[in-house]
Amino acid sequence: MNELGRGALSKMTIRLGETAQYAFRLDEQEVPVNPLLGKRIRLEFLGAIHCSHCGRKTKKSFAQGYCYPCFTKLAQCDSCIMSPERCHYDAGTCREPSWGEQFCMTDHVVYLANSSGIKVGITRASQLPTRWLDQGASQALPIFRVATRQQSGFVEDLLRTQVADKTNWRALLKGDAVPVDLAGVREQLMSSCAEGIAALQQRFGLQAIQPVSDVEVLEIRYPVDAYPSKVASHDLEKTPVVEGILKGIKGQYLILDTGVINLRKYTAYQVAVLTE
Repeated sequence: MNELGRGALSKMTIRLGETAQYAFRLDEQEVPVNPLLGKRIRLEFLGAIHCSHCGRKTKKSFAQGYCYPCFTKLAQCDSCIMSPERCHYDAGTCREPSWGEQFCMTDHVVYLANSSGIKVGITRASQLPTRWLDQGASQALPIFRVATRQQSGFVEDLLRTQVADKTNWRALLKGDAVPVDLAGVREQLMSSCAEGIAALQQRFGLQAIQPVSDVEVLEIRYPVDAYPSKVASHDLEKTPVVEGILKGIKGQYLILDTGVINLRKYTAYQVAVLTE
């Protein structure tokens, strides 16, 4: 087989197109993935993991690419990243206040997406549409623009009393999501959660939490020739060589005829990519 590249793996880059366009990231090198559809590819874990922040060698990756010391010290690895409503910046205990000011004290979007069904999510405004592509969403719609990450977490916490906030990854990889009327769902949520939204606006100000109603639903297609009838997952830790015919790419998953693999899970792993 011919080697296409090797280095520290990062999540694939994705850009919108008629179908989503993917590239492997191996250190600073990018290798287009879409042209490999229908071809046999091989991923080889080379046995080393280097922290994506400090570069030190680590036996285990924490929070997708970090060594344990960085995992315990970096703001981007703190528990409030997964639960933004628990932000403790105002308490003066943020791990890295300057990082929080740059990434958390900035505009965020609360959105609806259809990946394996309707879900609510949040992301920095600058991360759209990448966030939706990373999740494998086939439809997406912004519904609020919010001044900070913590405030977006409060809005999401309110909305997820009505809508799920998780993606069923197995369902995601078994086929295309059934189209839904996201604009209609938005209107239902605005009505059912109106009292809670008004309370948050009174607390933080009308300008801090603004409904978005002038954006159309984004429809996204992924390069998939065939979905598996049964989803089996590859694990580079247990089987350091993963090989198969590439049948599709969705979210951060490769769909092979031998199983699926979530490349984001292996951030900072030293990997070689080969093809026939």
